[in-house]
Amino acid sequence: MEHDHPVAAPLRGKIVMLVENGVKGDSRVQKEALSAAAAGWDVVLLGKSPDKKARSWRLGEARVRLLPVPTPLHRRRHEYRRAVLRAPLAYPPGPLAEYRKQRMKAWRAELNLQVIETGRTGSAVARTRLLPTRLLSRGMHRWVRLRARHTAALERRRKDMDTPLDRFTTAFWVRAMGERAWRRLDPGLWDLELAYGKVIDSLEPDLIHANDFRMLGVGARAKLRAEARGRTVKLVWDAHEFLPGIKPWNPHPRWHVAQCAHEREHAKYADAVTTVSATLAQMLVEHHGLRELPEVVLNAPDTVTPAEGAFEPVPDLRALCGIGPQVPLAVYSGSAAPQRGLDIMVEALPQLPGTHVAFVVPRGNSLYMQALKKRAVALAVQDRVHILPYVPHDQVVRHLAAADVGVIPIHHWPNHEIALITKFFEYSHARLPLVVSDVRTMGAMATTTGQGEVFTAEDVTDYVRAVTAVLADPRRYREAYHRPGMLAEWTWEAQAAVLDSVYSRLVEGARAPVGERMAPVTS
Repeated sequence: MEHDHPVAAPLRGKIVMLVENGVKGDSRVQKEALSAAAAGWDVVLLGKSPDKKARSWRLGEARVRLLPVPTPLHRRRHEYRRAVLRAPLAYPPGPLAEYRKQRMKAWRAELNLQVIETGRTGSAVARTRLLPTRLLSRGMHRWVRLRARHTAALERRRKDMDTPLDRFTTAFWVRAMGERAWRRLDPGLWDLELAYGKVIDSLEPDLIHANDFRMLGVGARAKLRAEARGRTVKLVWDAHEFLPGIKPWNPHPRWHVAQCAHEREHAKYADAVTTVSATLAQMLVEHHGLRELPEVVLNAPDTVTPAEGAFEPVPDLRALCGIGPQVPLAVYSGSAAPQRGLDIMVEALPQLPGTHVAFVVPRGNSLYMQALKKRAVALAVQDRVHILPYVPHDQVVRHLAAADVGVIPIHHWPNHEIALITKFFEYSHARLPLVVSDVRTMGAMATTTGQGEVFTAEDVTDYVRAVTAVLADPRRYREAYHRPGMLAEWTWEAQAAVLDSVYSRLVEGARAPVGERMAPVTS
């Protein structure tokens, strides 16, 4: 418990970090908290509990708290109302349709039992008396099924929201409310505010570090509340992605529009912005009119093993796959999703005899990974496909080093073109030859350094060519890592120094007012 591990009095101020996940799978956030606490800041990291229970633990000298986040606003207002004009036969929203269907089944089952019982007595009169009720139940059953179909169709339309009326109402709210339109389009963002807001206020931080776009609004509103009470709180927005260019996490057509509006509304309250690449930093300046170029804090790995974990054994990647040191092994480490392109690694196996692939992913039983398993079976390569769990972030590099190739097969999405992602640096510190799809930034870097081969995204033939080239002469690509200073800046220690300088400038140094610093650039 927290009181069993007292924290020394803060030397430099209190930082509250915000993230919308369970922390343990987010290496960037963990490293931020660890390094800031080690540098003398009093750090509380607030994350989202996976259930209704609050949790807390220590991460070095940082405190981690996971907060339950009820989601009653996840459904939009219109989903609770009847659609009398659009679907007059549909049942009201809620469980009534399923109840009526089940109730009719029970009634018909009861009538069937009565028919059986009258058959045993041989009473024709009794059976005749049941006929009107049986006919009525049959008609009512058809009526309930009809209404249930209309109800299901309405629910699908409300989920898809692709009718002309839906598109009109979405455009109307955007036009009428501008940046504030997210309140109508995705009111579920308020669920995060209501779960995190009071906790942040009670901690009275000197600085709030908001990770990614959904936590930006939570942090900005906490900053405004503190200022209204006479307290100065600085806000750092850590932009992990270029929001307009991502593949939406949620397929609902209003979700992405709402998130973009939410980000635009609150970006102006950030006292400083950090991000993951120089390209993205420039795009954020152009998109939000920031006066200052965001500081780049790369998703680089630790190169120093924490003392408390120094003697913990690192899982043997090859042992987990059940293969020896001479078997060719390509590895992918990170989140799994269709846009990440993992399917190409399975599709190529029939053309790469003897080669195995390992997927080190957070959710090995996800629908996407299950689909990859099925595809491996169909191609008769299932014995060469291995799905493995994550290891602690400080063990990742040593864990991956047993492979022969590190693969980054992501597809062409605007957000994929601009970043050097975490696994790029993890593979590099593991001294793995890379096979990277031809996304702009990572493809160019791999070509410039000579640390890997670049293939055409989603092209199995070209992927096979790249893997074959690397496996034929791995030493050629590993030699790139022997160049003096190549990996020096690709360490978390170097990035932590950048982040600490941002904190120090905001909390300990005099700064210009937010409005002046973050005002749009004018010509």
